[in-house]
Amino acid sequence: MEVIGPYFPSLSLVQKEQIRALQPLYAYWNERINVISRKDLENLYIHHVLHSLAIARIIAFRPGTVILDAGTGGGFPGIPLAVYFPHVNFILADSIAKKMKVVEAVIRALKLDNCIPVTERVEKLENQVDFVVVRAVTDLSTLLKWTSKNIIPGGSNTLKNGLLALKGGELDQELKALKTPATVFNLSDYFSEPFFETKKVVHVVR
Repeated sequence: MEVIGPYFPSLSLVQKEQIRALQPLYAYWNERINVISRKDLENLYIHHVLHSLAIARIIAFRPGTVILDAGTGGGFPGIPLAVYFPHVNFILADSIAKKMKVVEAVIRALKLDNCIPVTERVEKLENQVDFVVVRAVTDLSTLLKWTSKNIIPGGSNTLKNGLLALKGGELDQELKALKTPATVFNLSDYFSEPFFETKKVVHVVR
């Protein structure tokens, strides 16, 4: 909470307890099924939790919004976002069963009844959602190709329904390859930690 609290002061006691529980949960599971590098586990709250919650600085999802975390890996960004938005529905999908075992265990431990874990390739999912969130999966054009069928056009949030991708580094080539407009949010405008200097959220409208 020393890392998360100053940026998200409205967290409830339950949410704070859930966030505190992430470190021991991932430490336990990472010894059995490696989903986070050891170095990154030491920086879990900045590199994974706060990075995931960056999306919550860009948009406050309305209750009832449905979100697909495509290629969730160990549960990021979906699990931190599900903690922060308890009245938003999340589908956490990944094709790697052992990673989904960790995701399912963390969801149970945190009692996140707004999360549905799905072991499946993103391309094969048929769920209809408002937003797709991703982190470190593939390039933006490929993501849109895989997920545009899942995204309901329009929407009632402050951003139109679409893709919200956590990205890092140089994005000029990826953005040029897109055939639809994108908005880039620099996370250094929202967080002071050096980790975020080159990190971005890219919003692509469906």
